[in-house]
Amino acid sequence: MKANAVVFTDKNQVSFQQVDCPDPDENQVIVNITHSWLSNGTEGSYLRGERIDGDTPWRPGDPHPFPIVAGYQKVGIVDWVGAAVTDLKTGDQVFVSVSNINGMFEPRGGHISPSVSGRGAVIKLPEGLDPIAYSGLVLTQVGYNCGERPRFEPGDAAVVVGDGLVGQWAGQMLASRGANVVMIGRHPDRLSHFKSGETMLEDGGNWVDIVKEKFPEGLQVGVDTVGSLNVMGQLESSMKRFGHLVSAGFYGTDDCMALQPPRYKELCIDLVSGATPDRLVKTMELVADGTLQTLPLITHRFPVSKAAEAWELIETKKEPVMGVVLDWS
Repeated sequence: MKANAVVFTDKNQVSFQQVDCPDPDENQVIVNITHSWLSNGTEGSYLRGERIDGDTPWRPGDPHPFPIVAGYQKVGIVDWVGAAVTDLKTGDQVFVSVSNINGMFEPRGGHISPSVSGRGAVIKLPEGLDPIAYSGLVLTQVGYNCGERPRFEPGDAAVVVGDGLVGQWAGQMLASRGANVVMIGRHPDRLSHFKSGETMLEDGGNWVDIVKEKFPEGLQVGVDTVGSLNVMGQLESSMKRFGHLVSAGFYGTDDCMALQPPRYKELCIDLVSGATPDRLVKTMELVADGTLQTLPLITHRFPVSKAAEAWELIETKKEPVMGVVLDWS
């Protein structure tokens, strides 16, 4: 069958075009997509040719990873269900992660409609909230993971480095559990979105001394969402004994971290990535009850036919940008 998709045809080249999808089987669902949420970091890395698959960086000698339909999160309306699918029906509003696709570097993709997906990639949306609030659910769930994994007591100090979407949701989640959160970032416009704690400009790393002065006993939680070994080291130096480091960034080929320094303080290191059905459902519940805020973080909406313009904005940052949603309607 035919579908429309946002295709990265080569490095830094974006096209909205027709593609081929496999015909659905009895265990699959067809969804007409209404909105999809761009993952600025992960998809941008794919667009620049930095990844070969998921969290695996491209290295010399690897195949050319194009064309590809990037992305992994969208919402829409069920148009057809296979005979073996008994818990969804036509007209249901749902979240969809990846969809099946032919003729691409990877046989799955995100920004595509109609979407042919296995039942496990589809989650029925709760009622009462704009479906767009769930269109970035996988990415929201990464922030949930960052804030849910560490052990701490209410009032303990937590620093989140990175003022992007994952950082925002990590900070929101930590604050909802009672942490004293400080977000470190480089963009005043993005930092202004964080309402659950304090914010601080990165300022060339000078934040480390300020944080150590503010929390002389050390941090219980340190979260890196930017993918920097230098940041991981800065956080490690600021931790108290038995604290928790959380890594949610993409480190590319520069991903070797010394383990002896964290051992001196007996730190735990949580590595968060990917998605599981139970975590997606829990994240959806937290979006529904307002614990995790998504709609206020959307700064731009583009018709899907102008996806190339959306990516030009994200890559050039010619104006402040954070959450970007594509409208398929």
